[in-house]
Amino acid sequence: MGDISIVALGVIGLNILVSWKGFNDHAFFDKYKFQVGSIIHNKEYYRILSSGFLHVDFTHLLFNMLTLYFFANTVIGFFASPEGFLFGDFSQGNLKMGYGMFLLIFLVAVIGGNLLSLLIHKKENYYSAVGASGGVTGILFAAIAAFPEMELRLLFAIPIPAWVFGILYLGYSVYGMRTNLGNIGHSAHLGGAIVGMLATVIYYPTILQINTYYIIGMILPLIVLFGMVLKDNRK
Repeated sequence: MGDISIVALGVIGLNILVSWKGFNDHAFFDKYKFQVGSIIHNKEYYRILSSGFLHVDFTHLLFNMLTLYFFANTVIGFFASPEGFLFGDFSQGNLKMGYGMFLLIFLVAVIGGNLLSLLIHKKENYYSAVGASGGVTGILFAAIAAFPEMELRLLFAIPIPAWVFGILYLGYSVYGMRTNLGNIGHSAHLGGAIVGMLATVIYYPTILQINTYYIIGMILPLIVLFGMVLKDNRK
C-alpha cells in the first residue's frame, strides 16, 4: 500500500484542526460537543457527527489519531481488494473503493457510536462527550474482523493476537459502560466497533467462513450488551 493515503491524512488533519479550535474556543467546543439534552430537546442533531472531531485535550487527540494512522492502510487495502489482501495477491485493486469505504466506516462509526450513546444515556440530559473514538474503533474493528490473527501491542508493549484484544476490549467496554467506569465514552466505542465489524462482514461475507470462531467470540460481549439494553428499556 505504501504511505498512508491522502484520505486518511485528511481525516486526521480535520480532527486536528477542529480539536485545536475547540481547545482555544470554549463556545465552539460547547456548541459542537455531544450532549443528550441539546440533541433530544433542541434537535441539534449535528452534534452526533460534529462531536467526533473534537477532543478533550492533546493526549486524547494524539491517542486517537495514532490508532487511526496505524490501521488506515490495513482497512483501505482490504476494502480495495479483500481476496487479494487476505491471500497475498494484492496489487492495488480498486483503491477508490478502499478510500471510500475507509471514510464511510469512520463517519458511520462516529454516528453509530453516538447513537448508541444517545440510546444508553437518553435520560441523562447533561451527559456529554467528545472524541473520534467511535470512528477510530470502527476502523480498528474492521481491521480485526478481517485479520483477527494479526499481532497487536497491548499498552504498546505486550504482543497479543487481535482477536484476543477484540474480546477483551469489548468485554471491558460493556463492563465500563454498565458501571460508569472512568471518564470514557464506552458506549461510543461499542457502537463504533459494531459498525466496523458489520462493514467488513457485509462487504465480504466470506470473511464469516474464514474467521468464524474469532468473530463469534467478539460478538458474545455484544450479545450481553444488547441484553442489558433490552432489560433497561423495559423498566
